[in-house]
Amino acid sequence: QKDKIEFEGLFRLPGRHNLFNAQVAIKISQILGIEDKVIVAGLQTFRALEHRIEPVAIIDGVEFINDSKATNVDSTYVALEAMRNPVVWIVGGIDKGNNYSVLEKLVETKVKAIVCLTKDDSKIRAIFEKKMKNIFTTTNLKECVKICLKLAHRGDTVLLSPACASFDLFHNYKQRGTEFKKVVLNLKREKSI
Repeated sequence: QKDKIEFEGLFRLPGRHNLFNAQVAIKISQILGIEDKVIVAGLQTFRALEHRIEPVAIIDGVEFINDSKATNVDSTYVALEAMRNPVVWIVGGIDKGNNYSVLEKLVETKVKAIVCLTKDDSKIRAIFEKKMKNIFTTTNLKECVKICLKLAHRGDTVLLSPACASFDLFHNYKQRGTEFKKVVLNLKREKSI
């Protein structure tokens, strides 16, 4: 069909939700009479919003993604579902009555290790410890990133998608995400020297 734009490979954001949003944007753009080449250029240059499945850096072949905005289980579900490679998952913070069991299947199929960045990991461990042998806990972000890099192999993804509020260690999700990006980028600089 003439009105169908093939954008596989053009659109860089992972996840079915982003794919759906892109398809809606394409359809609306076409209804408004925007040329296909302009739509394609928009798809090629569109970047993730800050703290929402935001690519940060690749270190030693390991991709680091900042999804600090995921302060609930539903948001983390979407992020984990979008991951294509094995995941070292950073989770934790202030629990908001979360039901982590809805993440169990995704964790079984996508996650190779869990790093809890929190003061209280008891609820997270209670759900995942039986099925996941690699669970670590820290309250220090630099240590967290270093642990993740040790656990990850080339082609893996380190995903900060906490499923929790940030208030145990940070002022808000923005500070948590910004600090995560700083630590990752500093580590990348150190490794390139």
